[in-house]
Amino acid sequence: MVKLERLRADHAEALLVFERDNRAYFARSISDRGDAYFSEFATRHRALLAEQDAGVCHFHVVLDEEGRLVGRVNLVDVADGTAELGYRVGAAAAGRGVATAAVRQVCRLSATTYGLVSLTAVTTLDNTASRTVLERNAFVPTGPTTVAGRPGIRYARVHLGLGGQ
Repeated sequence: MVKLERLRADHAEALLVFERDNRAYFARSISDRGDAYFSEFATRHRALLAEQDAGVCHFHVVLDEEGRLVGRVNLVDVADGTAELGYRVGAAAAGRGVATAAVRQVCRLSATTYGLVSLTAVTTLDNTASRTVLERNAFVPTGPTTVAGRPGIRYARVHLGLGGQ
């Protein structure tokens, strides 16, 4: 069982370690964050918390059974009852249902805590694992897109309180 926690200031150190440890792993399927992301991490973390406090984003860390940070799930561009979902799970937790469970939990929070009625998400066409996570959580494909210059697919999930939960 995984646990979601809303991002806090005291998550900064563990989150930075998670991102550094998984940098090469993530770069295989999504654009690398670049060196500036890591060198300016403390400033960026404070900025994310300010965005969260303003209600325009909802950031979460994913913890495993032992309380280790193994992923993150974010809702960005919150407006008019909708948001865009993004998530990443580290290499050590990949393939164990962590992303599926974390997305399921954030869908519940989206409806019950954040008052959202729909979510969107994008992934590359060749990211079968990410597409599976979305489809297991009642997201449906809505059309093609481009993700970091690569062919992708856009997904949506409406009526967050129903299905896939």
